Amino acid sequence: MTASLILTNGHIYTMDPAHPTATAIAIRDGRIWAVGGDELRELLTSDDEWIDLDGRCVTPGLVDAHVHFQHFALSLQNVDLDGAPTRAAALDRVRAFVAERRGEMGWLRGRGWSQDAWPDRAFPTAADLDAILPDRPVFLSHKSGHAAWVNTAALRLGGVGAATPDPPGGQIQRGPDGAPTGILFEEAIDLVAARIPRPTTAELVEAMRQAQAYCWSAGLTGLHDFDGRDCFRALQVLREAGELGLRVVKNVPVYRLEHALGVGLRSGFGDDWLRIGGVKIFADGALGSKTAAMIAPYEGEPDNLGIVVTDKEEMLEKAREASAGGLSVTVHAIGDRANHDVLDVYALLREEEAGRSGPRLRHRIEHVQVLHPADTGRLAQLGIIASMQPIHATSDMDMADRYWGERARLSYAWRTMLDSGATLVFGSDAPVERIDPLPGIHAAVTRRRADGRPGPGGWYPEQRLTMAETIHAFTRAAAITAGQEVRQGSIAPGKLADLTIFDRDLFAAPADELLDVGIAATIVGGVFRYRTW
Repeated sequence: MTASLILTNGHIYTMDPAHPTATAIAIRDGRIWAVGGDELRELLTSDDEWIDLDGRCVTPGLVDAHVHFQHFALSLQNVDLDGAPTRAAALDRVRAFVAERRGEMGWLRGRGWSQDAWPDRAFPTAADLDAILPDRPVFLSHKSGHAAWVNTAALRLGGVGAATPDPPGGQIQRGPDGAPTGILFEEAIDLVAARIPRPTTAELVEAMRQAQAYCWSAGLTGLHDFDGRDCFRALQVLREAGELGLRVVKNVPVYRLEHALGVGLRSGFGDDWLRIGGVKIFADGALGSKTAAMIAPYEGEPDNLGIVVTDKEEMLEKAREASAGGLSVTVHAIGDRANHDVLDVYALLREEEAGRSGPRLRHRIEHVQVLHPADTGRLAQLGIIASMQPIHATSDMDMADRYWGERARLSYAWRTMLDSGATLVFGSDAPVERIDPLPGIHAAVTRRRADGRPGPGGWYPEQRLTMAETIHAFTRAAAITAGQEVRQGSIAPGKLADLTIFDRDLFAAPADELLDVGIAATIVGGVFRYRTW
């Protein structure tokens, strides 16, 4: 047989231990046909396409293992507050957005603000937004997604006032007089968010078309999604229309667990384009909003231990139900107490699963941002996947040092996870961070920000990874996490032809130049989805 596409003269890193490097790849019918060198030219016929990579670098297709795809897609249409250096700058962006879209009514949405990046580190208020939009409701998500900044009109629509009690697992920030300030934490966010009209499926589909194209341009061939039913419905519409060009693992929110079990969904159900992952549970909040659940108080705040969103008893009950139904579990855990509690739950769950037949469920912890020293080896011992986001480390390092002190030594501890024997998979948590994987690759290898901070060695440099370990976490580990390592995750004959092509040799580039590396092309299923030459 002959190939339909041959890529030659490249630096190809296969992530296949048996044949780690090559210079040529042959593709046929959407799959890898052969991997090797100049001998692959013999497979060419007059009907085939031969492409000279001219020394470009090829890896298996990069997969983002933690994305909120619906929210990412919609965020491309909303006001972007990420990186605003001051409260005034954030408000200027809101004003400019309103001016550009003069005449629009309804809710104004946005995200990305972080009071911790501002000089006074003080939370903003509803009054700040009222000065710009006194009558139109405004809802601006914190960079972490675990807090919201709203105006008085939004509070009014949500029925939130001085007499409104804090909901379980949430908090309404209040002033000295007990009145809401305009900041909502965790479950309290829904008091207002529930009033925002949901986008139609058609609107989501259109937003996702644009978002998918962006993902291809960033080098992504797949993602693991953590949004809800509306996202799943829109993804199915794209799949039915033959327009889904990313391979998506769809995780199920725990509040849909009863429905998932009711129709008999199991982890792995689906096809190569869209399949079911696990059941997502929240154990705690986030570092930026100081709601991550901690064993000891935050530095300088003796009364703040964060917020427990789901206690151990309820978490174990839900995990048991999911596991018994063939659904893996994936739990958001940031603080050391949250991670400890989740590991306790998984320990009990693994004991119960031991007597069952069938493949072992691939349970995960999302973020694993800080661990107690006694817990560092437990993920490996229990066979729990560490799903982490390297860009969080460089974004959060100042906050981690400020709020966690010496405990930050075991935060974003990728090397500790790998050396313990745990499977480490990487993502971005978009739209919390940029979905582009290259900044995450740079962060994993250097532990430094784009401006070079905190210095040549990086932040806790003992946690740095090699380039091979980092690419593994974005490729082969993502396939292992999804139970798809037989079909995805490496460049080997018979596997799906999903490739990311870089404009230079990523493995040879100096660390200081990694952020200058560009995406030259993205191939999914043997088809160029993005190409620059």
